[in-house]
Amino acid sequence: MIYILLSVVFNAVLFIILKLFSRYSINTLQALVVNYFTAFVMGLFFSNQAFHYPSIVEKSWYPGSFFLGFLFISVFYATAITSQRNGLSVASVASKMSVIIPISFGIALFGDSLTILKVIGIVMALLAVYFTSKKEEGTVTESKSLLYPLLVFFGAGAIDTSLKILQNDYLPENEIALFSSHTFLMAFSIGSILIGVNIFKFNMKITGKNILAGIILGIPNYFSLYYLVKMLDSEVFESSTIFTIHNVAIVMVSTLAGILFFKEKISKRNGIGIGLALLAILLVTG
Repeated sequence: MIYILLSVVFNAVLFIILKLFSRYSINTLQALVVNYFTAFVMGLFFSNQAFHYPSIVEKSWYPGSFFLGFLFISVFYATAITSQRNGLSVASVASKMSVIIPISFGIALFGDSLTILKVIGIVMALLAVYFTSKKEEGTVTESKSLLYPLLVFFGAGAIDTSLKILQNDYLPENEIALFSSHTFLMAFSIGSILIGVNIFKFNMKITGKNILAGIILGIPNYFSLYYLVKMLDSEVFESSTIFTIHNVAIVMVSTLAGILFFKEKISKRNGIGIGLALLAILLVTG
C-alpha cells in the first residue's frame, strides 16, 4: 500500500510543478526533454547495476522499454495538442478515462476477479474521473477533432498496460531502477531530436530557466515511474484494482492540490467527483 501512496504523492507533485510552468513562462518541450535526462540520471544513481548498454540490449524488457520511451513523449505531445485544440478538460478526461484499458487487460490477461461490487466501483471510478477532471468547457465538435483526444486515450492506456505486462512477465524486481532509467533515456533521445528540429527550423533558444525547470520536474518524475512499477510488483491488490485506486487517487489529490496551492474553485460537479472517488476506492478494495 505504501507504494501506491508514494506513486500518488509524486504524481501530485508533478501536477503542481507542471501547473507552475505557465506561471513562469516555461517552454514545456525544453523542460520536458531535460526532465527525461534528469530522470535517467536519477535511475543511474539509484540502480545497483552498471548501465552497460550492450548488456541492456540483451534484456528481455529492452524492446518494451524502448517502446515506452517513445510513448512517454508522444502521449505528452498529443496531450498538449488536445489542450490547445479542445481544451484542458478534454485532455484531462481523455488521459484519466484511459484507466479502463489496463483494467480490461487485467481482467482478460491476468485473470483478475470481477464481482458485482467491483464492476460498480469501476463504473463509479470512471464517473469520478470525469466529474473531478472537467473544470472547464471543452468540446469535440468535429470528427477530425477526435484524433488527438483518441491518441491521448489509447496512448495513456497503452503506457499503463505495457508497464503491467513488462512488470509481470519480463522485469525482475532488482532491475526496476535500471529499467526506469533506460526508459527515460529513450524518451530523452526522441525529445532531443524534436529540440534539434526546433533549433534549426525555428531558431529556438535554450534558456537556463527551462533547464532548471526540467531538472526540478525530472526528480519526482523518476520516482513516479519507479514507485508505479514497484506498486504493480507488490501484488497487494489485483492489477485492475490497483489501476482504479491509482488513477482515481491521482485525480482526487491533484484536484485538492489545485484548491490548496492555486486557489482553484471546486464546483458542485467536482465535489460529486471527489465523493464518487472515495466510494469507488472502498468498493474495489472491499
